[in-house]
Amino acid sequence: MNKKTRIALAGSLALGLLAVAPHVLAAETLRYVALVDGGKQAGQQVVTRGDDGTTKVEFIFKDNGRGPELKEEYTLAPDGTYQTYKVQGTSTFGAKIDESFRRDGDQVQWKSTSDAGNQAVQGTALYQPLGGSPAGFSVAFNALAKRPDGKLPLIPSGTLTSRKVAQAQVQCGAKTRDVQLMAVTGVGLVPTFVWATTDASPRLFAFIYPGFVQLVEDGCQAVAADLEKQQKQAEGDALVDLAKRLGHPLAGATLIRNARVFDSEKATLGAASDVLVKDGRIVSITPASASNKPAAADHVIDANGKVLLPGLFDMHGHVGRWDGGLNLAAGVTTVRDMGNDNATLQQMLGEIKAGTLMSPDVVPAGFIEGESKFSARNGFVVKNLDDAKKAVDWYAEHKYPQIKIYNSFPKDILKDTVAYAHAKGLRVSGHVPAFLRAQDVVDDGFDEIQHINQLMLNFFVDDKTDTRTLARFYLPADKTDGLDLDSKPVQDFIHTLARKQVVIDPTLATFEFLHQREGEMSPIVADVADHLPPDVQRGRRAAEMNIPDDATAAKYTRSYAKMVEFVGRAYKAGVPVVAGTDEMVGFTLQRELELYVQAGLTPSQALQVATWNGAKYSRTLAERGSITPGKRSDLVLIDGDPTKNIADIRKVALVLKGDTAYYPEEIHEALGIKPFAPAVRVAK
Repeated sequence: MNKKTRIALAGSLALGLLAVAPHVLAAETLRYVALVDGGKQAGQQVVTRGDDGTTKVEFIFKDNGRGPELKEEYTLAPDGTYQTYKVQGTSTFGAKIDESFRRDGDQVQWKSTSDAGNQAVQGTALYQPLGGSPAGFSVAFNALAKRPDGKLPLIPSGTLTSRKVAQAQVQCGAKTRDVQLMAVTGVGLVPTFVWATTDASPRLFAFIYPGFVQLVEDGCQAVAADLEKQQKQAEGDALVDLAKRLGHPLAGATLIRNARVFDSEKATLGAASDVLVKDGRIVSITPASASNKPAAADHVIDANGKVLLPGLFDMHGHVGRWDGGLNLAAGVTTVRDMGNDNATLQQMLGEIKAGTLMSPDVVPAGFIEGESKFSARNGFVVKNLDDAKKAVDWYAEHKYPQIKIYNSFPKDILKDTVAYAHAKGLRVSGHVPAFLRAQDVVDDGFDEIQHINQLMLNFFVDDKTDTRTLARFYLPADKTDGLDLDSKPVQDFIHTLARKQVVIDPTLATFEFLHQREGEMSPIVADVADHLPPDVQRGRRAAEMNIPDDATAAKYTRSYAKMVEFVGRAYKAGVPVVAGTDEMVGFTLQRELELYVQAGLTPSQALQVATWNGAKYSRTLAERGSITPGKRSDLVLIDGDPTKNIADIRKVALVLKGDTAYYPEEIHEALGIKPFAPAVRVAK
C-alpha cells in the first residue's frame, strides 16, 4: 500500500507528488508521460495555458489497480504565486478531491475536503495544495526564481527552498537541452529531488522516484534512465553526508550500565543489568554493578534503569534510501522489504553493507507479479511457470530468504510455483491473487499472508471477484461489520492458520485509512501530531477512502474494529503474527504495536512480536531478535516502560545498530520533528 509514506501515489509516488506543492506551465500545451517498469506508460500530465492566462492541468496515474485522477485550474499573480487555484478529482484510493484557493490583496482563503482557512498575508507567499499534481513544481520553481533570497513563504505555513545539486545536458529528439536537478526542502520530512529547466522562468522537466516512476516531458523519454542514474548519485552524496553527521561510530568496547533488559524469547522484563558490546556484537550480560568503577570499556552508556530492547523489526517495508532516519529514530534496526525494484534494492543493500547509507539492515523478499493491466511492476512480472521459476532462481541466487506473490499472479501456476520456491529453500508469502481466497493460498502452501484486508476477503469473494481493483479495500470496509467472528467459517479458517503455522502480517495501522474521514487526523500520528511539521499534520488530515455519509463512516469503523479483533483472536489461537507497516516509516510501527495491545495482546507480547517473531520469520534469529551474547548489538534504550504502557515505545533515547550509535533526538531535529525523549549519550 504505502499510501502516505515517501510519496503517496500508489505505493510510493504519492507524498512526493502530492505533497510537494503547486502548479505550472510554459508553453501553450505541455505534455508529460509517467513511466514505470523501464518504460511502460502508466499515466500522463497535460498542461495547457489559455490566452486569458488561465492554466489547466489534467493528471492521471494508475499503477497496481489504483491511482489519482486530477483536473486543476489556476491563475498566477505577478510574483508567480497562485492568484486562484482549484483542483477536483479522486485520490489514489477513490476519495473525492475538491480544493480551492483565492488571494484578494493581503487576504487569502482556501477550502479542501479536509480543511478550510483564511489568513492575512503580506508579500509573496505560495499556497500549498493538499491534492495537487506534479505540475505544481513548475509554479514553485518559477516563483522561487523571482525571490532574491531563494526562500518562498508557504500558505498556510512554512518556507520552501531549493538548491541545485546537479546539472545535465540531454538530447530530446534533435534538440539539445540543459536541465538541473533541484533539491526541494520545506515540505515533508526529507528533500524532494526534481529536474527543472534552466531558463529564466524554470519549470518542471522531470520528476523521478528512483526504482518506481519517471514523469518526464513527452518526447524526452529516452533520457529518463540517464537522469535517474545521475539523480541516484546526487542523492547518494547527500545521504553519505547525512550518515556521517548523524551516526556516531563506537570503536572498541561499550558498556551499557544499569539497563533493564527485555527478554524477547520469554516476553519478560529482567532486573537491571550491565551489557557489554564490542565491534558490533553483544559480549556479555551481567547483573548491574554497584561499583562506580565499571568493567574496562572504551565507551560507557549510563542507562539509569531504562528499558533496553532488542532492535525492532518492521516486517513490511518498501524501503527507500531516505527512510533510514525515521526508522532508526523509532528503534527499527531491521526492515523486511516486501517488494522493490530489484536493481534499486541491490544498490541499497550494497550501500548498507559499505556503511555509506544510514539505514536499518534490510532482509529482502523477492516480488513476483503476473502480467495484466493491473500489474504492480516491481521485481519480476511473469506469464507462465517457466518465467516464475526463473524469477525464483534469481532470488535464490541472490540469497533472498523468501518470495512475495502479488495480485495478478496466474492462479493456475500458483501451487507449482510455491512448491518450486520451497524446494529452493525459500519461504512464500504474499497477497491473495485475484479470483482466489486466502484459504486457497493456504492450501497451495503459502507460509504467510500480507494485510488484514487479504485475510478478510476470504469471506467476501468468489471466483469471479476481481480483487485487483479498489474492491479489495471497499469490500472489507463494507462487509466485515456483518461478519460473525464466532461463525464456523471464521473459526475454521483461524484454526487452519494456527495448525499450519501460517504467519499473518496484518499491517493494521496502515488500514486505519479505511475509516478515516476528511478532516480527521490519521490515527497513525494522532497521538503525536503536535511533534510533526505543520504541513505534515495538514496532509495527514486528508482521507483516502470515499466515505459519503455518517452511516457509511460508522459501518466502516465497526468493520475496522472487527479486523483488529480478528488479529487478537488469531494470535490467541496460536497463529504467528509479525509487525509490519507498509506506510509512513517509524511512526506506523509504533501505532501497529498499540493496535496489537488493543486486540488483546499484552504490551510485552506486542514487543515480542516486533523483536523475536520478526527475527524468527525473517530467518535472522541466529543474529538478531534478542539480547543474547554473540548476537548483533542492535539495541534500543527506552525512556519509559513499554512492557507496561506500549505508548512508551515512542520514547526512544538511544539506538545502537551494530557499532554505530544514533540519537533519535538529533535525527528528529534534523527532520523538523519535535523530539520525544532526551538523548542518552555515549560517554567517551
